[in-house]
Amino acid sequence: MSSPRPLSKKQILDHITRGESLAGRDLRGNDLSGVSFDGADLTAAKLAECNLSRASFRGCKLVAASLWHSECKDACFDGADLEDADLDFTNLDGATFHRAKVKKAIFPFHRLSLDQVLTSVRTGEKVRMESRSRD
Repeated sequence: MSSPRPLSKKQILDHITRGESLAGRDLRGNDLSGVSFDGADLTAAKLAECNLSRASFRGCKLVAASLWHSECKDACFDGADLEDADLDFTNLDGATFHRAKVKKAIFPFHRLSLDQVLTSVRTGEKVRMESRSRD
């Protein structure tokens, strides 16, 4: 039995508009830049390789969600629950995490320090990522 295909951008926006849960859903590969997911349930959702630049996840439930290798430049994760979320290889430059729960979340620590993440959680300050090295 094959797994269902990822939802389209239109299907995702329809779910958000209707206030329906996206928990466990496959949203991979979509351009969702600027979309407001505020308050949405994205528990264990697959958001890998999405463009989430300037997206808002205020108060969003992202427990065990995968944002692996996504573009999250200037995204807002204020008040979000990111426990066990995978943000490895994600561009988080300019993102904020004010009062977010980040326990056991995986961050791209090769380009971002834990201190920056925790400072953002406390103060809402934007995180700044180190540039990628050109090998």
